[in-house]
Parts: sequence; structure tokens; C-alpha cells
Amino acid sequence: MPITYEPIATTTLGSAAATVTFSSIPATYTDLVLVSIATTSVGGRDYNLRFNSDAGSNYSFTVLAGSGSAASSARGTNTGSTGLYIVAGTSTSTPGVVISNIMNYSNTTTYKTVIQRGNEPGGEVCSGVALWRSTSAISTIAITASTGSGNWNTGSTFTLYGIKSA
Repeated sequence: MPITYEPIATTTLGSAAATVTFSSIPATYTDLVLVSIATTSVGGRDYNLRFNSDAGSNYSFTVLAGSGSAASSARGTNTGSTGLYIVAGTSTSTPGVVISNIMNYSNTTTYKTVIQRGNEPGGEVCSGVALWRSTSAISTIAITASTGSGNWNTGSTFTLYGIKSA
């Protein structure tokens, strides 16, 4: 059977914002897919996901990035103040595209895994995996620009999809 993506919500910013939040996420899907096409005010290449407003030290991540001439990586455990770190490849003028697959988001017996990939035309490509060590169902996702030091620019778009069970 084909996988069916169903749009849950889309936000296109009419003015700059530090955080974009999806709340009241229904628990009727197997997984979530978050797609962002965005630029930031400071051109930072990173952003963070926080689930259910949880600032506890129960997030971990590993990311890899490359520009064609250089490669980098980052890893963090027990991060809480920022949530899940994602190297996004966003800039001030060229929209970066990031796709985050959030597995088993409504399952209350497992931790939540996120697989992400992103790119910025003419810039970096990146890939990573992250873990939220909580068995709570995800009902809210906050997306913060550039580790909290910048804003998402006007026109940035964020879409949350649910994957229907087969």
C-alpha cells in the first residue's frame, strides 16, 4: 500500500518570528513529517525542535554536513535548553529546505526518533538523527531559528504532515 501524507497544518510567516509552533497535533497518524523552506535573519545554519515545551535534558543528536569542499559533524547528549539541534543550511537570502521525519510520535511506550536531512542551494547539505528520550505523545512542536539568536524571515514556510497508517 502506498504511504499517504496528509497535511495537518502550514504556516507561512507574514512577519519575522523567532519560533514557529504547531500545537494540538492529533494522535491519529503513525509518523509526522515536518518540511521547512526558510531563511533566517542571522544566516545561521542551525535550528532546534522542542517537543511539548520540554526543556529537560533528554534530547540527543548527531549531524553531518558538507559543502563540497569541507565536511563537519556535531553531536550532543542531554541537551535541554535548546531541544533537538538540526543543521539546516539556512541563510539570510537563499531558502534552506529541511525535512524532519518524526517516528512513532503518538506512541506512549517508546522514545521518539527524528531523522532529518536538509540543503541550501549553493551551500551545505546535511543529515542527522536525533532522539527525544520521552514516552509522551508529541502534541506540540516548536521550531526555533539559529539556536535562539535570530528570527525566521518573512515568507518562511513550515508544513506538518501526518502519515496515515496502512
